[in-house]
Amino acid sequence: MALRRVLGLAGAVGRRGCCSKRPLPPGLLEALRDVAGGPNVSTAAAVCQQHGHDESMHRCAPPDAVVWPQDVAQVQELAALCHRHRVPMVPFGTGTGLEGGVNAVQGGVCFDLSRMAAISELSLEDFSVAVEPGVTRKALNSHLRGTGLWFPVDPGADASLCGMAATGASGTNAVRYGTMRPNVLNLRVVLPDGSLLHTAGPGRQARKSAAGYDLTSLFVGSEGTLGFLTQATLRLHPLPEAVAAAVCSFPSVQAAVACTVQVLQAAVPVARIEELVRLHGGSIPAWARAQEEREQLWSARHSAWFAALALRPGCQGYSTDVCVPISRLPGVVVETQRDLRDSGLTGPMVGHVGDGNFHCILVFRPEDTDEAQRVHDFAERLGRRALAAGGTCTGEHGVGLGKRALLREELGPQGLDTMRRIKAALDPHHLMNPGKVL
Repeated sequence: MALRRVLGLAGAVGRRGCCSKRPLPPGLLEALRDVAGGPNVSTAAAVCQQHGHDESMHRCAPPDAVVWPQDVAQVQELAALCHRHRVPMVPFGTGTGLEGGVNAVQGGVCFDLSRMAAISELSLEDFSVAVEPGVTRKALNSHLRGTGLWFPVDPGADASLCGMAATGASGTNAVRYGTMRPNVLNLRVVLPDGSLLHTAGPGRQARKSAAGYDLTSLFVGSEGTLGFLTQATLRLHPLPEAVAAAVCSFPSVQAAVACTVQVLQAAVPVARIEELVRLHGGSIPAWARAQEEREQLWSARHSAWFAALALRPGCQGYSTDVCVPISRLPGVVVETQRDLRDSGLTGPMVGHVGDGNFHCILVFRPEDTDEAQRVHDFAERLGRRALAAGGTCTGEHGVGLGKRALLREELGPQGLDTMRRIKAALDPHHLMNPGKVL
């Protein structure tokens, strides 16, 4: 795993301002231990190293200390301490991100929120539940077993649900159930100075609201740069009475994507899909209706990362994503496939193309500087190709460290300046996850 983080792809090399990095102020560690308890604060090199990276290729940047709060009151006290001493703070969930969102590029204190794992306020009648940052997607659905409800947003990894809210995650069910943004009803946020905010008001779980600015949506996708998400009230969905999954092959990538687009545009019932598959030269779909069979099919999709790595044993992987309007998707995919071939890169593409989002898993040797540079250049071209098609440089991975330049191109000066003003209003000392997004 260490080799995967040797490179600082897409401009994320080392700590920003590393020469000015200061040691933790005297007395801060003791104060943190007084709040969280001695065993819940660590400066061990191995622990800090573990918390200095996610699953991306960005170079590991460890914090100076890691703290494990046990409840929201402790998060408030610990944040107030760091704020008082002007020490950077980095939220950490499960570390499954893909854009360096947890890398402590300016050092400081990492808040590992995994021990806050309460599931509360479950309402079967209101289709809602509240979860703390230590609750993962699989843990919640296991808790809901037998209720007839589930939480369908599935990014592939068993990520923290609050982390999924922080990154604006989506996944394979997004076409039917949406991304995290419409599925988050309220957030309990600890702001950088330790004050507490309920984005929709304390105890609120209305399924829609026209009351003022949409603060919940502001924090969904903020990637830890505005505050700590210490609880998320989520929208639940009824389990469908019948589910079937299918696999079929096509003669080309363009045919496969075109078929997907036509299925969505035609809004046809499931029973007519075989007509459309054959129209685009696809094979007869192999249907899986039993739960065990469906899980096997989805397991193959979720294991695409490991399957890609197996193409070149001993190599490492870098995953990037974009999202484009559905009408532009076939052309962008074909052009990307041509770019991969011309660049001499190994990069299988996977996606949940029903919403225009697809991923490239680039498999390469990090010690080969020429190949690493070609990976870097390809990732930037892919982002700009998506922008030229009216899309976005990231559909679900987030901006993190690597896509800040592309975000500037996507939003333009005014959009980025507005984001900076919001950041400055909530975090004037730039302590929350500095160096990310903006």
